[in-house]
Amino acid sequence: MTDPTQTQTQTVFDTAERTMWSGRARAYAASFGRLCAHPVERLLDAAEIETGTYVLDVGTGTGTAALAALARGARVSAVDADAGMAVVAQAAGVDARVAALPQLSFPDAEFDAVVGNFVINHVGRPRAALTELRRVLKPGGRIALTLWGARRGAGQELFGRAFAAAGAVIPADLPRLDPAEDFARTADSFAELLREAGFTDAGAVELEWEHRTTLDEWWGGPAAGVATAGLVVTSQDAGTVVEIRREYERLAAEFAAGGHELALPHIAVLACGRAG
Repeated sequence: MTDPTQTQTQTVFDTAERTMWSGRARAYAASFGRLCAHPVERLLDAAEIETGTYVLDVGTGTGTAALAALARGARVSAVDADAGMAVVAQAAGVDARVAALPQLSFPDAEFDAVVGNFVINHVGRPRAALTELRRVLKPGGRIALTLWGARRGAGQELFGRAFAAAGAVIPADLPRLDPAEDFARTADSFAELLREAGFTDAGAVELEWEHRTTLDEWWGGPAAGVATAGLVVTSQDAGTVVEIRREYERLAAEFAAGGHELALPHIAVLACGRAG
């Protein structure tokens, strides 16, 4: 049964996100999940996760950050808005439940630390989400979050370039954040967002890395409908999908790294702060 209070907190963007990710947990794990795992150790360092830390992993996905925190000896609770993601995380040994920001069922001041690996990109009310995360943190508790920012690496542009070259029609109903809720996706603006939510010692940095993958593995995510690129691919007619794949292969040659590997440059933002 749906909690009516929870429903009232969800926006059109949130609803679109839930639809986009439903049933795609394993396809995500086999493709973009490997990409998103890259900043996890930096994320845990920023949150000062160590033995005995009680940490909330919000937007756990398939449980990558939660498992890394457990490996450090932390005590971990995890949530994800998608039931399929929570099931995969549970199967891996994570104490995960279904819950969506900006409303969590945990008591005030429950956790020593909160981490969220690329979750803020997927919530319709980011400011309300940060306020809720501060609520569940103990005074002085650490928060660390990653975000796909405004500055993008060449690898992040690969599918967009392939769509354009193939003449793909971008769906008009892609999830788009309400402009009133949006913010500049830079390190400075992300840190300021944390300060506005009441976090102290807030700061943010850009992370850059090359994601190593293969032609077929990287194509597998969009082909299975994963993320925004997946919505674009799966909304095309069969002929256009073939053309997108052709253009993708042509453009991906720029990132060949020997053998069958691709080295795709990516950029993200890591922000952290302390609950006041």
